[in-house]
Amino acid sequence: MESISRYFRLKEEGSTVRREFIAGLTTFFAMAYILFVNPTVLGAAGMDKGAIFTATAIASAFGTIMMGILANYPIAIAPGLGMNAFFAYSVVIGMKIPWQTAMAGVFLSAIIFMVLTFFKVREVVINAIPRDLKLAIAAGIGLFIAFIGLHQGGLIVSNPATMVALGSLATPTTWLTIFGLIVSFILVVKRVPASIFIGMVLTAILGLVTGLIKAPSGIVSLAPSLKPTFGAGITHIGNINSVQLLIVVLTFLLVAFFDTAGTLIGLAEQAGFIDEKGEMPRVGRALFADSSSVLLGSILGTSPTSTFIESSAGIAVGGRTGLTSVFVGIFFLFSMLFSPLLSVFTVQVTAPALIVVGVLMASNLAGIEWTKLEIGIPAFLIVIGMPLTYSISDGIALGMFAFPITMIAAKRGKEVNLVMWILFAVFVLFFYVMNTK
Repeated sequence: MESISRYFRLKEEGSTVRREFIAGLTTFFAMAYILFVNPTVLGAAGMDKGAIFTATAIASAFGTIMMGILANYPIAIAPGLGMNAFFAYSVVIGMKIPWQTAMAGVFLSAIIFMVLTFFKVREVVINAIPRDLKLAIAAGIGLFIAFIGLHQGGLIVSNPATMVALGSLATPTTWLTIFGLIVSFILVVKRVPASIFIGMVLTAILGLVTGLIKAPSGIVSLAPSLKPTFGAGITHIGNINSVQLLIVVLTFLLVAFFDTAGTLIGLAEQAGFIDEKGEMPRVGRALFADSSSVLLGSILGTSPTSTFIESSAGIAVGGRTGLTSVFVGIFFLFSMLFSPLLSVFTVQVTAPALIVVGVLMASNLAGIEWTKLEIGIPAFLIVIGMPLTYSISDGIALGMFAFPITMIAAKRGKEVNLVMWILFAVFVLFFYVMNTK
């Protein structure tokens, strides 16, 4: 135990094995839904749901454990929701591209991803983003995950007249979310340790007692085979032979690149990992863990993985080192055998955790120089863009596109570094690609 403490620098970070365990468990339960959502989304593309379940668990476990051991960050990795929807609905169903060919596109983008990481291109980009925009990214992610929680919990619903509206309180499961919110808010305000996790457990118990959550059908089940999807991305790489498919590969690359960059920055700001220079220590190792997970996932048969914003739930309850990530990875491996139990933690149970964390991350808004509009405008576009476009990368794109323009207007163009100008050009291309998919 002492060697584990030394390796992960628990004393230096003011943490303990118990605290890291609770943080890992909290993060895992906050993101465990991906084990069921990812097979549903990719299954719409004709892929085997059982194989996707196993691929999701293994890719998530591998990437998250790598993040913990190599970078010593309490950040988890799993297939991204936006990317799996793009894969299934836009590429396979919309463009009528076989899922095997689409998976080959993911594999090719993963190779490029690894090359960019090896040459530290991603690390340079992250460190070049101004401090105020990093704070905006963190706050924007907070609003984004709070919006996800409000929607999943049934408190916010779509409305054809007003786009969104308050959900119906006549829906019984919505009251689970409300109960969880009340309990979590009280515990957080009272600064009770592991308050978010306790809130989820109490909400799950209430759901079981009232019958709103169905009791699990069993405890143990064997992991489904990977055979239906394993290696399809490699064997069909030769099918990437048209401009349309190259655009698909480029889109996978761009969205994964900036979704991960944005999430890393936001989580690092929340946990206080950004140093006095505005840079994230060991970011290269974190990006390598992420890239290797994308590559493994494409081989196993799942859409691109990325750093998960739900990691903020574990950070909020005290996770400060990579030991949290190691625990999360172990839980993902165990989940392949105990998947029936995961059904107890429904979206209504995890929604309050996302909302509470969103509140905590929104505090980053206080550090932005709003009185300087050349900073305030791009920061605002990032913050408001993420929840309204339902995309981290789209929100970042809006802000990065506006930043050089507002700085020039304020006669501060010389302060815009070369990387930010390159990002400006990249996002012009990004907008073009996203509108031609």
